[in-house]
Amino acid sequence: MTYCVGIEVDEGLVFAADTRTSASFDDVRVYRKMHIFEYPGDRVFVIMSAGNLATTQLTISRLKRDAEDPDCTRSLRSFKHLYEVAEYVGEVLVSSQVAVGDQAQHSGVSVQSTLILGGQVAGERPGLYMVYPLGNCIATSPETPYLQIGESKYGKPILDRILRPETTLEDAARCALVSLDSTIRSNLSVGMPVDMAVIRAGDLRITQQMRLEADTPLYAEIHDTWSRKLENAVRTLPRFPWEAPRGDAGDEDDGPARAPVAPPRRIAARPDPGDESGQQ
Repeated sequence: MTYCVGIEVDEGLVFAADTRTSASFDDVRVYRKMHIFEYPGDRVFVIMSAGNLATTQLTISRLKRDAEDPDCTRSLRSFKHLYEVAEYVGEVLVSSQVAVGDQAQHSGVSVQSTLILGGQVAGERPGLYMVYPLGNCIATSPETPYLQIGESKYGKPILDRILRPETTLEDAARCALVSLDSTIRSNLSVGMPVDMAVIRAGDLRITQQMRLEADTPLYAEIHDTWSRKLENAVRTLPRFPWEAPRGDAGDEDDGPARAPVAPPRRIAARPDPGDESGQQ
């Protein structure tokens, strides 16, 4: 399984993805699921993937081959509009699924993959698309300025509550990390390290990029602060009629530091059956 999230706000785009793949319960590996195609000053794209790893790798390889071929008339570098790029990526994805499916047609393994494509072409605003296994795609909207693939349910609440088009790029990035952290805490099929990339509107390049391990100070502080704030928020909710009233204790963060929050019981999700190349 996997979890990737892309966020579009007025200031730009945020991408975050885990790196855990599993072909079986005892075959867990780390693979990059975020792929960057950067042509500074002209265009920049980020593609994140969920699904069959063989299909994903073939798709990315074909996209790179076309982009590096000066004689290729249809590639990531040839289209003038981002929606045309999304349609082209969908075509490459479909053909890759057919190629992998021909090789694994009797194995009973799903060869489908789903992609998130985001980026900016010079002269246009940044954009974000989800490309489905059939090759069709959808874009974000002001009402839903994010897209998710993989194990999405655990990390969705904070995105629904916080994200708006006017959300700052840095706050959107923090929401993405908390969304990943919530998913990792609740599902063993999603795991560290986490890759994150940011594209600020108009930069036409990757503005910021990082890989976060569990012990990376920034990630550890976000993880601990979010857990502590949630615990304190529950204590400040309205009391039930049968409870004794209590005085206004103020923000508990102003008092002595609390002991670290005990992690909840982790729920092991049953991974989809994988072939030798694994499933993301």
